[in-house]
Amino acid sequence: MKKSMAIVLLGLLLLVAGCGVNKDFVAQQIADSEARTDGKIGELRDKTDGNAAEVAKLKSLAAELTKKTDMAINEAKGFENYQAIWQGVINFDFDSYEVNATSEQILNDAGLKLEQNPGSVIEILGHTDVTGAATYNFLLGEKRAGSTKRYLAEKFGISLYRMFTMSYGERKPIAMPDERNASSMNRRVNLTIWGKL
Repeated sequence: MKKSMAIVLLGLLLLVAGCGVNKDFVAQQIADSEARTDGKIGELRDKTDGNAAEVAKLKSLAAELTKKTDMAINEAKGFENYQAIWQGVINFDFDSYEVNATSEQILNDAGLKLEQNPGSVIEILGHTDVTGAATYNFLLGEKRAGSTKRYLAEKFGISLYRMFTMSYGERKPIAMPDERNASSMNRRVNLTIWGKL
């Protein structure tokens, strides 16, 4: 009986000692978890501060854009009396929106016409052939119109409010697929300068 009692007491002592070790282990795990949580909270706080700064920056840009839009609207009054005073077309290589040397000559004519008519505006319409997805072609048409606008702004200093861009993508071909060189004719930007005669 004494022997079995000693074994039970020994077992209880080991169990109590084991609980002490488990308590230390658990306490260490909790401390490690709290440290990781504090670190993640710090990261989130930094991101939140960064987002707040970005929101402030975007609000400032929105205010600036509103001001420029108001200026453009004021400048645009009276355009209903305008007529097309110059038209041109520039073409692009397959899947490209880079202005090439041939296009530069036409854009130089457009730039000179815009300089000679300070109140005029230019309409820049981007087009593509039917190769590829419609969404991709719409974006490519936008890029073609954008590179045309950028050329006129950089080379001639044409104000952005005088240039209007739009993409039709593949929706308004001038040549049907069965026509010779249809694709190359459809990869284009149509230009129209509007002004008072």
